Amino acid sequence: MSFIELSRPAPGITQVTLNRPEALNTFNHPLVTELTEVLDTISADRECRVLVLTGAGRAFSAGLDLNGYGDQEITQQEGVVVRQLNRQREIAGLAQRLHELPQPVIAAVNGPAAGGGLALVCASDIRIAAPSAVFAVSFIRAGFSACDIGVSWLLPRIVGAGRAHELMLTGRRFDAVEAALIGLVTDVVEPENLLDAALAKAQEIMLNPPLSVELTKQGMWIALETPAFDTSVEFENRQQIFTSFTTDRAEAAAAFLEKRPPVYRRH
Repeated sequence: MSFIELSRPAPGITQVTLNRPEALNTFNHPLVTELTEVLDTISADRECRVLVLTGAGRAFSAGLDLNGYGDQEITQQEGVVVRQLNRQREIAGLAQRLHELPQPVIAAVNGPAAGGGLALVCASDIRIAAPSAVFAVSFIRAGFSACDIGVSWLLPRIVGAGRAHELMLTGRRFDAVEAALIGLVTDVVEPENLLDAALAKAQEIMLNPPLSVELTKQGMWIALETPAFDTSVEFENRQQIFTSFTTDRAEAAAAFLEKRPPVYRRH
């Protein structure tokens, strides 16, 4: 059985669906391994312009499967300490891969997103939720540190340090309405319209040249790590020059002036 469902709902858009609905799409070794391989493939896929990430059934993802990760044989081979560290790196690597993908990632949050599920939401670039979405850090409620899978870095940058500290220290649940109020999600739409809203946003992104989109995603995240305003401006200056020499830049301008859809060639 495949734990990751891959589809192309429209040209240029790849949809990845976490597919363990009976277990609320929780993380186990097979799902994490398969999702890692899928994200690596998408990263090199020049036909994919935007990735939409969602969950099957009533949950986005409830995080780690507390009933067992399913890597007992590997633990026997590597030993408990080494395996625990490698397991942690495997799971955290999902957020890193989403964050580093050249394509923008739209999280279509169809239900609960807790623990590792929240981490995947935070590592996405645009987040849209159904009213049934519920969010929680969860790690701290399970006896671990709340700082896990990149959430301690991502969440403060999305919702602000003050609110992130409160959510991390309490581990409390919060709904889609609050998620929108604090800026974690950009829109809350009815469940029957969720994927259509994500696809519409993807289509809107694809009106822009591929390299321009890739560099903008990269630049926005790098700006959050850049300590000085002038440094960011110089980084932007170089992005402008790079994109100005592409064929797609001229096509974008021509399409705008001629009031027609652009046809990009990725160079």
